[in-house]
Amino acid sequence: MNGAQLLADGFKLMVLGMGTVLGFLVLMIIFMNILAKVLAPFSHLLAAPAPAPVRKPSAASSDETELAAVAAAAVRLYREQSK
Repeated sequence: MNGAQLLADGFKLMVLGMGTVLGFLVLMIIFMNILAKVLAPFSHLLAAPAPAPVRKPSAASSDETELAAVAAAAVRLYREQSK
């Protein structure tokens, strides 16, 4: 077999494989849509999702702000001393 024949065979195999994957994905989407329509009447049986808890700002956020202020002051002091 020459190089052109091997390249053509590889291209055919690539097209076959990609076509198989595309066909599977299309079928999967079709079946998922059908299943959603079939199961829609039973959706009331599922529990409603719980609301997300409201997070209050913790002491860590104020600690981070204080830490940032201390770091900025330290940098400013270092720059002033190194002049």
